[in-house]
Amino acid sequence: MASPQSLSAASDTINSAAPRGSKPPLPTRRAVRGGIFGNYVDQFDIFLPVIALAPASAQLFGSDNLVGNAGLIFVATLLGRPIGAAIFGSISDRIGRTATTKVALLGVALTTLLIALVPDHTVLGGGTLAAILLLRFVGGIFLGGEYTSAIPLAMEWSRPERRGLVSGLIMWMSPWANASIAGLVFVLQSVLDAAAYTQWGWRTLFVLGSLLAFTMLFYYRTRVEESPQWQRPVQRANPLKEILVGRHRRALWQVFIMMSGLWLLTNMAIPVLAGQLGSGAGALGATGTLDGRTLSFAMMIGTAASALTMAACGHLSTFTGRRRFFLGFGVLTAVTGPLAFLAVFAAPNLGQLVLGVVVLQVVTVSAYGPVGAYLVERFPTAVRASGYGVGYSLSIVIPALYPYYLPALQSVLGQQGAVAALLALGGVLIAAGAFLGPETTRVDLDAGDSELA
Repeated sequence: MASPQSLSAASDTINSAAPRGSKPPLPTRRAVRGGIFGNYVDQFDIFLPVIALAPASAQLFGSDNLVGNAGLIFVATLLGRPIGAAIFGSISDRIGRTATTKVALLGVALTTLLIALVPDHTVLGGGTLAAILLLRFVGGIFLGGEYTSAIPLAMEWSRPERRGLVSGLIMWMSPWANASIAGLVFVLQSVLDAAAYTQWGWRTLFVLGSLLAFTMLFYYRTRVEESPQWQRPVQRANPLKEILVGRHRRALWQVFIMMSGLWLLTNMAIPVLAGQLGSGAGALGATGTLDGRTLSFAMMIGTAASALTMAACGHLSTFTGRRRFFLGFGVLTAVTGPLAFLAVFAAPNLGQLVLGVVVLQVVTVSAYGPVGAYLVERFPTAVRASGYGVGYSLSIVIPALYPYYLPALQSVLGQQGAVAALLALGGVLIAAGAFLGPETTRVDLDAGDSELA
């Protein structure tokens, strides 16, 4: 390991000596590219089964309980991600970000490739579903490990005035990955007949996902260096203990509150919105169900708009301050989110419906832009990956259980009224979480525990 003096000099060169606005050093650019495109690969593999397997589900699993099977696959990934964040976050804090990212990417590549090779139910019967569930659970563990190590690495290489923008560019890869899969499925279904897609067409997408992960693995092996912050000599305690019950527990639960609000907004503004529009629940003045192409068009426009504003919000938070940004965004969302959602279902024509979808996406999921920077800035080097990964992933669980509590709420507040109420709650949680935390925009990532606590 390099001497503390040489590491200090390297960090000073990267974060202080380079003039503001100058081109970042090569190691910084490589780590940032890895964080951006690695998150694209991560999100591509997360969304892939949900979108690509839907048209092939009957052939793959049999015709019984297709909706339930799709839900089980999603839950398997959901359960794997927080476990992976806890496991790989601790490993990353102990052995390094780059090494951990490479292990996680290898796991993502192999589990995704194996799904492409699983025979359908005519060969394995119920074993097909069991095999895919197992692979998605294990894959979810590796997916949780990838962003837990790669994003803190990119942030640690970035200068303070660039962290917000880098965070926005990393986070905006999620909507682009979602849109990419939808586009690829659309193309394959356009050029292949239904039998060809269900037999082998969907498998090509999993092979592609695996190749993308292998490509990023090669990139990290040959291009990305460990961050100077991690290489500084620090006390390597038990990271999970420190964030769960130790001196950084308050930071974790503050982040948990804020991120729970964000995940709640995501679920209400994307899957719940799409489901209600697809069911014709008052859409276009209760004239009937939107056809699939129209619904896809509306959601695609909303996704593209939110991707752009997500990147912009990341950079904006550098000027407003992260805490002030999330406070303001939470209040804005608590007010405008419910109104935008209700406006979608009151829209008299397609143009106004699409506008309502765009506004809803912008005032909800755009808040992810500064998340990568904020979560990294909340924890010191010795527990940073663990704090980032667990804070980001554990907060997914309660919002994702909405199928169990939303119907009960709808029986009281109505189908759209219940969703509007949860959107308001999501905004309140974001604002409350931000209020409980400090300002972090200019925090020194080399700072000790006492300075960040």
